[in-house]
Amino acid sequence: MLKSLSIIRMALAALAIVTGFGVAVGQQAGGDAPQPIALIAEITGPIGPATTHHVERVIEAARDRDAAVLILQINTPGGLADAMREIISEILISPVPVVGYVSPPGAHAASAGTYILYATHVAAMAPGTNLGAATPVSIGAPSPPGGQPADRDPPERGDGGDTAGDDEPAAEDNPLAERIPWLAPDEAMTAKATNDAVALIRSLAEMHGRNADWAESAVREAASLSSAQALEENVIDLVAADVDELLEAIDGRKVTVNKAELVLRTRGLTLERIEMDPITRLLGVLSNPNIALILMMIGVYGLIFEFWNPGAVAPGVVGAICLTLGLYSLNQLPLDYAGLALVGLGIAFMVTEAMTPTLGILGFGGLIAFVLGAAMLIDTDVPAYQVSWWLIGFLAALSGAFLTLLLGYTVRVYRRRPMSGSARVVGAEARVLDWSGTGGHVWVEGERWRATGTADLAPGMSVRIDDVEGLTLVVRNGAKQASQNSEGPDGEQRQGEP
Repeated sequence: MLKSLSIIRMALAALAIVTGFGVAVGQQAGGDAPQPIALIAEITGPIGPATTHHVERVIEAARDRDAAVLILQINTPGGLADAMREIISEILISPVPVVGYVSPPGAHAASAGTYILYATHVAAMAPGTNLGAATPVSIGAPSPPGGQPADRDPPERGDGGDTAGDDEPAAEDNPLAERIPWLAPDEAMTAKATNDAVALIRSLAEMHGRNADWAESAVREAASLSSAQALEENVIDLVAADVDELLEAIDGRKVTVNKAELVLRTRGLTLERIEMDPITRLLGVLSNPNIALILMMIGVYGLIFEFWNPGAVAPGVVGAICLTLGLYSLNQLPLDYAGLALVGLGIAFMVTEAMTPTLGILGFGGLIAFVLGAAMLIDTDVPAYQVSWWLIGFLAALSGAFLTLLLGYTVRVYRRRPMSGSARVVGAEARVLDWSGTGGHVWVEGERWRATGTADLAPGMSVRIDDVEGLTLVVRNGAKQASQNSEGPDGEQRQGEP
């Protein structure tokens, strides 16, 4: 009986131990469960390839870490249209809700930043910030309200001021003619760009239930709003002083992400900031067109010096690396291919001038082509992505100085007397060593030569070499007599004769 009780007690003790161990393991597993987080990343400065890469990376990180929300802190003057559209596409297909937050106070979301803010699932601004002025820079002056071009009299075409050509449809058959009587080709491109931008921002506004009419005025009239006005006009969803207040304000808000309705749970989330990685920072530096142009010029001059001194290695290696980086940089930017062709042609001409001198014809022609190509290289009016005229002038002056030195060296080489062959001694002065009749020997440039000439020559006289026949010099009487005490080939002093 006692033995049975002991067995039962041992079994109960073992069961208690196993149960306690299981509870402890369960509690530990529960403690290791990942806590929901909110990620925040900055969009600052001009929108370009580096910004696109950064946004793609943080959205991927938010998806991989199953973040509850991703906050994009915006402070930008705008940027490239292609980069802006890529960022908008990434936001719209993001599986994680994206909050656009214009911050800190004094920041703005201008031009491309306005489009990005409209694309986010929740749009917020800090006090003292503004947004708007979303007219594409390349369009120039904004159109009057309603998108109509400025009123003006159409150009006369034919008698009676008829503006329709023989092959053009009449106004009653052309709906566009009723609204815009006459549209120049440049205005047609302006209208196309404006309407495309309006369609994009209106679609973003309608997708998130925001003020589409003001969005259109931001494009057509470059309208801007403060944070308080934006909230009043239903352009944004809320105003928050800081990120903590923002997370509190959006808690419980319903958003639609990839056609699925989600309720944000952001109260008390752990906030983690994602900075640009070194590769993105390097891309930001390389996407500067001025840096790209400098890298290309360093690359070209490095290759020129390598061609001049084959085997130097260092100039060729540095030149190849810089030229490759420069071409990669230009590949990230909206290029004008005519400008790129002119830059390439100018560089090719200058390299040819260095290899095969043409007395500056190819060199300075290439310099002109390079300046024109550099001025039209980047096809955008965004100031941050334009080539500086100061840089163009500096590189042109540097190349001009290099070509001038090269031209001077070439001219001096052409004027220099040949250093080898029979032409080397033609025109040089020689001194007669011995002479008999019409032949004898002369001393020229440290050598004794057989010579022929007139019979009036005598030892010690100065003669000029007219020609070389085989190994015999043809000489004539020189303009001056050799010095009275000159050293002969045998080291003895010889007395000159009149």
